[in-house]
Amino acid sequence: MMDINEIKKILPHRYPFLLVDRVEEMEPGKSITAIKNVTVNEEFFQGHFPEEPVMPGVLILESLAQTGAIALLSLEEYAGKIVYFGSIDKARFRRKVVPGDTLTLKVEIIRLRGRAGTGAGKAYVGDALAAECQFMFMMGE
Repeated sequence: MMDINEIKKILPHRYPFLLVDRVEEMEPGKSITAIKNVTVNEEFFQGHFPEEPVMPGVLILESLAQTGAIALLSLEEYAGKIVYFGSIDKARFRRKVVPGDTLTLKVEIIRLRGRAGTGAGKAYVGDALAAECQFMFMMGE
């Protein structure tokens, strides 16, 4: 298990854009399960939507990407690098994510060659699938 302080040693993201609270389990470079506790204090809820707060779908995908980045950057050869999106494919949103929800973020690294690769992620609230996608990524220098 990895807490927020350990995550901050791996990811360059910081509040308000750090969207992973803890890592539950991980096989570096292969798979990872992490948690994002969605609170009403999130800055994006001020405008999305004030009368009915809903976590933006693109931020759910960003949470998945950050989760995958933790699995990659935990490998010694990639420590200290930045992982960038190359593309997002097959993104589907299955249910709203609202304040009070706990997102369970599951990412599998499908392929990793040199500085590029592909991954697949699923975000759950309880047992309900909230979002899923496939993505390509590139490692910075």
